[in-house]
Amino acid sequence: MTQRTRTDWAVQRRYLGLTAAVAALGLTATLSGCGSSDGSGSGDVTLKVVAADYGSSAANSSKKYWATLAEGFEASHPGIKVDVSVYSWKDVDRKVAEMVKAGQAPDVAQIGAYADYARAGKLYRADEMLTIPTQANFLPRLADAGSVDQTQYGLPFVASTRLLFYNKKYFTQAGLDAPQTWDDIRADASVLKQRGVKYPFALPLGPEESQAETLMWMLSGDGGYIDDVGSYEIDSAENIKTFDWLKTNLVDKGLVGPVAPGKLDRAKAFDAFTRGEVGMLNGHPTLMQEAEEKGVSVGMVPLPGISGPTKGSMGVADWIMGFKQRGHRVETGKFFDYLFTDKNVIAFADEYGLLPVTDSASAAMESDPEYKPLWKFLDALPNSEFYPFGKTSWARASESIKENIGDAVAPSGSPESVLGRIAQDATAAEDAE
Repeated sequence: MTQRTRTDWAVQRRYLGLTAAVAALGLTATLSGCGSSDGSGSGDVTLKVVAADYGSSAANSSKKYWATLAEGFEASHPGIKVDVSVYSWKDVDRKVAEMVKAGQAPDVAQIGAYADYARAGKLYRADEMLTIPTQANFLPRLADAGSVDQTQYGLPFVASTRLLFYNKKYFTQAGLDAPQTWDDIRADASVLKQRGVKYPFALPLGPEESQAETLMWMLSGDGGYIDDVGSYEIDSAENIKTFDWLKTNLVDKGLVGPVAPGKLDRAKAFDAFTRGEVGMLNGHPTLMQEAEEKGVSVGMVPLPGISGPTKGSMGVADWIMGFKQRGHRVETGKFFDYLFTDKNVIAFADEYGLLPVTDSASAAMESDPEYKPLWKFLDALPNSEFYPFGKTSWARASESIKENIGDAVAPSGSPESVLGRIAQDATAAEDAE
């Protein structure tokens, strides 16, 4: 593992951040706990919180987590009450959008995107709410992913990353080693097909979450969604080469199973893996737990690349943010400082098989053998690449990927033309900002 490298990096970042912030304190005192500039520093306040439900049933609903968190916060912060409403993931973003449009924004929203609200001037900056140690404790990649024009508005709530999963039983029976390159994937998938595995390599490019599968493959081919200066490069030569390889070496050779990639959603592919029908696919921590509960022995390795394991991985984050409308900046900051303590960060990540977003909580999990199954994911997170969350155009670009990317590997498909179409949609959305 590379825990020391990551920890040293984070400590250096915290030191620089603390130095700058302490210097700034000589000029202003607007941080949480230093008095309220909006008149909200006295009297009882009720914070309105809207959050997403990560549970799959009433038994593991996120309502339990938020109820416990609210009770603990209220006990240690007299005069501040917390009213939490939890909605399913299919409803929560729409619900918050409706509340904002109606002029009834919550104080806190835990949802999938923040950029539109930030650019509309509806959110507090992170440094307007959080104490210095809390803000400095976010993993650097996540803090950057939560920023618009180098200013952080989105606070990472929970994270995940991806590794290549393989069925250990099938690989052992076939005498195969874990794949490290694209050629290994092709060769191993061919053997698995000959041995009757239904999905030698499951490739979910259906509309459910194909923007994730797409980015994983682009990264493994030395590409990605954006370049070093933040401009879209969806139809770059590297990305076209990646999808040409996928079409020619996996799809056209019948190594992806009975369902066309453009028709295969992630959930269906994951279900097939837990049933023992898949040889290899790209997966996340929750799938690891579900598969092992079903008796599937899971092997995990970094995403194979052209000539060796991919140095980075794809990361996913969900966001929490503070809205200005109700004027509860100080109280919201206190709530966030409490929320992002190690105890609360780890409790949520542990419940749902996800990853913590702070350096201290990550280090705590890395040193605890109880969390050993997550260590590979934790190790991959600091170098992960995230969606371009800070672009308000990303929502439209993501939709175009979901709608079109399956066509790139269809029998008559052209990766160059499909990626070009998606790139045009992304550029048009950015030009309209």
